[in-house]
Amino acid sequence: MAEAVVEARGIVHRYGERRALDGFTLQVPAGCVFGLLGPNGSGKSTFITMVAAMERPAEGELRVFGQEPSPSLRARTATVFQENAQDPLLSAGETLRLAGKLFGMSGSAASDRGRRLLGTFGLAGREKDRIGALSGGMRRRLEMARALLHDPDLLLLDEPTTGVDPEERRALWDALLNAERLRRTVLLATNDLAEADGVCEQVAFIKDGRVVTTGTPSALKAGLRREAVRVGWEGVTEAQLAEVRNWPGAGEVTTDGEVVHLASDDASALVPRLFAFAPGAIRSVTIERSSLEDAYFQHVSRRTAVVEAAR
Repeated sequence: MAEAVVEARGIVHRYGERRALDGFTLQVPAGCVFGLLGPNGSGKSTFITMVAAMERPAEGELRVFGQEPSPSLRARTATVFQENAQDPLLSAGETLRLAGKLFGMSGSAASDRGRRLLGTFGLAGREKDRIGALSGGMRRRLEMARALLHDPDLLLLDEPTTGVDPEERRALWDALLNAERLRRTVLLATNDLAEADGVCEQVAFIKDGRVVTTGTPSALKAGLRREAVRVGWEGVTEAQLAEVRNWPGAGEVTTDGEVVHLASDDASALVPRLFAFAPGAIRSVTIERSSLEDAYFQHVSRRTAVVEAAR
C-alpha cells in the first residue's frame, strides 16, 4: 500500500456543544485522488481545515507528511475552498504573481508557471483580464491555477465545483487530471457522489463526523443489486418499507425524505408491483445502473441502524 500522506486517528472537534468530528479516523495514500463524501454538516470541511493547519483537533491525532499540521507545511499543500477569495479588481496575471510572492517564488518563476497553468486550465490569453470580468467557471479554474502555482504535494479541494455548470466542471477536472494528476495527492470533499464516482480512485463515506467506510468506488459498488430504483413516494411508512424489503428480487431499501432508494435485480418486475402496492402514492420512478450514490445510502443506512440499536 502507498505511504499515507494524511493520517487521522480518533479526531474529535466541537463547535460549542456540537461535535463536528466524532472519532474521525482515516488514511489517505500518496498519489491518489481521494474523496470525502457526505452531506452538508457531516464534517468534511472541518477535516479539510485541519489538514490545512487552520484548526487543531480537540482530541485525537492528525499527521500530514508524518508531521502535525503547521504553517511550515503549507509550502507543500494548497487549498481551494468552496467560495472564491479573489480580488475582482486584479487581473488573472496579477493574482498569480501575488500568490507567487506569498509562497516565496521569484517574479519570473511565478509568471512563467502562471502562464503555463492558465493554458492548462483553458485561460490562455486571459492574463490581463480582470477577475470581475471572468465567468464563475473561469474564476474557479483560475483558483485552481493559483493553488497549483507553487507545485504543492497535496491539493485540498473543498467542494471546488459548487455553482459551476457541467461543461465548466468537466473542463476543470479534465485539466487537473490530464495535466496535473500524477504530480500530487488530491483530497476532495464533496456531496456530489456522481462527480466523485467519475474522478476518485478511493473514497470515504462520512456521516455525523465519522468515517463509515472507505474503498475504491468499484469495490464499494460491488455486491449491490444490478439496478437502482428511485421512487418519489408520498407518505411512505416504515411498515410499507418493511414489506417491500421482503419482496423477491428487492435488495437494500433506504429513504431520503420522500424519495425511496431500492436496489433490484429486475426493476421491470419490481416497479409495477410498487404501483399496485401503493396506488396513488407513487409520484415518480427512475431506474439506473447502481452507482456510488446507491453504495453510499446502503453503507450509511447500515451505520444508522447500528447506532440506533446501540442506544
